[in-house]
Amino acid sequence: MTRRDPVETRANQSRDLYDVATWEPRTALDRLATRLYSLGLVGIRWGTVFAALIITILILIGAFTELRTESVPTVGILTLLSAIPALALVAYVYVTDVTTSEPIDLIAATFVLSVLFASFASVVNTSFSIVQSIPFGFIFFFYLVVGPVEEGVKLLAVRLYAYRKPSFNAVIDGAIYGAVAGLGFATIENAIYIIRGLSLIGAPSGAIVLQDIVAGTDITATRALAGPGHVIYSAFAGYYLGLAKFNPGRSGPIIVKGLLIAAFIHASYNTLVALVVGAVNAVFPSVPVIVLFFGFVLIYQGFFGYLLFRKLDQYRRTYREICGDTEDDEHSIAVERTEFDG
Repeated sequence: MTRRDPVETRANQSRDLYDVATWEPRTALDRLATRLYSLGLVGIRWGTVFAALIITILILIGAFTELRTESVPTVGILTLLSAIPALALVAYVYVTDVTTSEPIDLIAATFVLSVLFASFASVVNTSFSIVQSIPFGFIFFFYLVVGPVEEGVKLLAVRLYAYRKPSFNAVIDGAIYGAVAGLGFATIENAIYIIRGLSLIGAPSGAIVLQDIVAGTDITATRALAGPGHVIYSAFAGYYLGLAKFNPGRSGPIIVKGLLIAAFIHASYNTLVALVVGAVNAVFPSVPVIVLFFGFVLIYQGFFGYLLFRKLDQYRRTYREICGDTEDDEHSIAVERTEFDG
């Protein structure tokens, strides 16, 4: 509910309170201020995207500098393969939407923005990586830097564009766009890991492609299991972003809650994966480390994936219970809720 000044509250409705307790663009200066404000917002949005694009290009140039030309097609193939599990999870989240289907152009835009904004996380993570040199510094690094920053930039990819569109017309839409942002982040992250891994391979020219594929298979398999985690984390954060859109009076705390959940799950994964796998390997040294890693990832991500399923299922069941029999025209939802679009 919008709060009003006491003068406006007590005044007769016929009383003109312009520039006293109310305001709307009337004069040339008012219109200029409105236009400059709008242009400033657009400039900030596009400036953010442009900065992310430049940083992404520089990161990719730096990564490809050490990579052999013959390996470039292999990078593309392995990156696509590594993204398949995350893509499958996004597809599942997408089909759980019992409201209106999300436009493909918004899905694509969110994916691209997440790919670009991953560069911001890369810069911040690199800048604060020195924290890991202190005792238990890796824990602080994961919980105070990696988790919050990476989940923050993924949420920014949703908030900057899709969130503002009329098609974002239900709470569950936040989970869908958040999942897509997670896919975009995982895809570019996988690509960088694969590029760096292949850059370390030395082989005679004739054996380059074959050795790339063999060596890249291990990297791809590892990244393929890690990728769905990004989808799960950001789907949680995105769900609460959707909840915030339709609860504008409490939007700030709701968004923070979603970020805290996503960042905690993310940071806990990064912290525990090495500790747990290392501890189990010390007890069972005959078991290959890669097998232990796969086991941990499946259990950890399976657990939080199940919690995500429960949350989405609760929304779906509630929607069908309340709206299923009375809401034939789903487009009416969009009309009702666009007033909160930024």
